[in-house]
Amino acid sequence: MPHAQASPAPSHHQPRKPCLSQPTLDVVAIGNAIVDVLARADDSFIAEHGLTKGGMQLIDTTTADELYSAMGPGVEISGGSAANTLAGLAAMGRSCGFIGQVAQDQLGKVFAHDIRALGIRFDTASRAGDPPTALCLIMVTPDGQRTMNTFLGASQFLPPAAIDADLIRSARILYLEGYLWDPEEPRAAMRSAIATAREAGREIAFTLSDAFVIERHRADFLKLIDEGLIDILFANETEILSLTQSTDCESAIAQVSAKVPTLVVTRSEKGAIAITGGTRHEVAAAPIAQVVDTTGAGDLFAAGFLAGYVAGKAPAQSLKMGAIAAAEIISHFGARPEADLKALLGDLL
Repeated sequence: MPHAQASPAPSHHQPRKPCLSQPTLDVVAIGNAIVDVLARADDSFIAEHGLTKGGMQLIDTTTADELYSAMGPGVEISGGSAANTLAGLAAMGRSCGFIGQVAQDQLGKVFAHDIRALGIRFDTASRAGDPPTALCLIMVTPDGQRTMNTFLGASQFLPPAAIDADLIRSARILYLEGYLWDPEEPRAAMRSAIATAREAGREIAFTLSDAFVIERHRADFLKLIDEGLIDILFANETEILSLTQSTDCESAIAQVSAKVPTLVVTRSEKGAIAITGGTRHEVAAAPIAQVVDTTGAGDLFAAGFLAGYVAGKAPAQSLKMGAIAAAEIISHFGARPEADLKALLGDLL
């Protein structure tokens, strides 16, 4: 339950300009446009192929071909962290748009079809030639842990020219995927989007995505925070420790929450916390009969929280919505909702 947080209210934040117009969309996200291939694997498979269980690594074409050949029967589902979050938001009745790069190939058509079928606006032109559309090979072990091996393909070539300024300005929140900060072109594209959103008086949410991304771009992320360019920051415990290079989670949380208006930290089975304006809120993890696949848990938590946030819900309610959405996603294979999230959330919506 909410209780006072000792850390001071954010003082580093850069005030947004007054909104130039009323938003027509709730959230526009920029992220990797990826098709996931999920297959069951045991721990010996993970060890045999030198994978880090529960982690994410970037792979090249050769490794992707080798792993794909070695995998058991797979299930293809459109994915990508930010796109998964939008799928959750759309399932909760929120209006969304997505910016991400696919190639002119079959997987690109699959991704575009899937995201548009959810009612999400997706207008980014597909890219001709190589590399192909991004692919993530996900091994799910019996304990539900997912080990991701990502071939970024076309997604890492999202150019600044693909940023639709009118689309950015049309949304209340611009949501950025940390994974996409790694390649140079989309990083420049996201910087352009941040400037457009700020100029229009919109809010910016950022998800740190993974410790490996933070290790490579910590200075950039800290600069965004210090310059007051992030309104809502999503992280898990590992990521917040990596960002602050701390060994104590509470001190890391205090350090970052003093600089962003809203910090959300997920803690797996321990639930999650949000600190808004110096006040701390907590939620327990939603109960679940069995963890089948943790792919997308953080993505859907962000979806639930943002759905509550844009609806003006109290932080504790938004956290609960996130916990329920995350519990749904880990109860089955894949990172897109299968159950009726509106029904699950009930009166919280």
